[in-house]
Amino acid sequence: MKKICFGKGAALAAGAFLLAFATHSPAQSLSDLKTFGTAGKQQTQLTTGQESELFHYSGKGCLTHMWFGGSFKNYGETRIRIYVDGETNASIDMEMFLGHGIGFDDSAAPWGIARFGKTGDPSGVYDTYRIPFGKSVRITAQLAPGAPEHPEFWWIVRGTENLPVELGGVKLPANARLKLYKLTNYTAQPLEEFPLCNVKDAGAFYEVTMVAKGSSARGDWTDLSFMEGCMRAYIGGAASPLMLSSGLEDYFLGTYYFNKGKYYTPVAGLTHFDPGTHEFSAYRFHDDDPIFFHNGLRLTARCGEKVDGRVIGNPPKTEYTTYVWLYQW
Repeated sequence: MKKICFGKGAALAAGAFLLAFATHSPAQSLSDLKTFGTAGKQQTQLTTGQESELFHYSGKGCLTHMWFGGSFKNYGETRIRIYVDGETNASIDMEMFLGHGIGFDDSAAPWGIARFGKTGDPSGVYDTYRIPFGKSVRITAQLAPGAPEHPEFWWIVRGTENLPVELGGVKLPANARLKLYKLTNYTAQPLEEFPLCNVKDAGAFYEVTMVAKGSSARGDWTDLSFMEGCMRAYIGGAASPLMLSSGLEDYFLGTYYFNKGKYYTPVAGLTHFDPGTHEFSAYRFHDDDPIFFHNGLRLTARCGEKVDGRVIGNPPKTEYTTYVWLYQW
């Protein structure tokens, strides 16, 4: 029998193929995957005084879809909480619209991308966030102050047992959990660099929603010059940042202070913009543009910016609300 020998290059290539196959092959049998879910139709249990449970599931898996419907005052401020693995305080606690990238109660619709969108007015808000859990998951809703008691409300929740989470083609550890960090109604001074989140463990940066409103009314371009501020990520306790943008609108893939108005893309979008009142809301995903960290992450924004010691424009005091989503393990 003729012996077949591989050269060093061929052996390395074969090893790389086997490694790639092992990396991308399923970690569990398809028979382990079990889809679960629920739907509520025209229910009236929501109140301002307490949380109402929409769904509770025991097991190990991943939420894959949520949708919410209704039409009542302050609908967009309805509070959705997701409790993972028996948490006392929900690691995901969001206002309906802000949790789906929408600020200033903007009524624009229909629009949508794979991860979330809004198809009606005021509702039809959906998402496909991958929210993993190891023992249980519980979802509640609570009306915002000023909403009418017991309005009609609709919802859909779905997920799959034993479904892994991937980010940027990388399978995340089994103990990875999606967490939400919020900064609410924070007024930053001109040129102030301020933190959006500061964590100490390992993980991956997933998404940001930002709502901003400048205080200036000079009537020229400098009213919006708070947007000159750059986004920065300090990874693993580093003193110097990884620069994430060359300006604030640039981080959300806009340009020239969002001069062409609203847009919605799979990577980033502008969900609200009013140059007359100096305000915007926008989202930015990092699922195909992953930012991993191993010993902590401090994410910051800045109200305006200097270049070579020179202030760009005349940035005003600006009020910010931000939602930062991280997978952590």
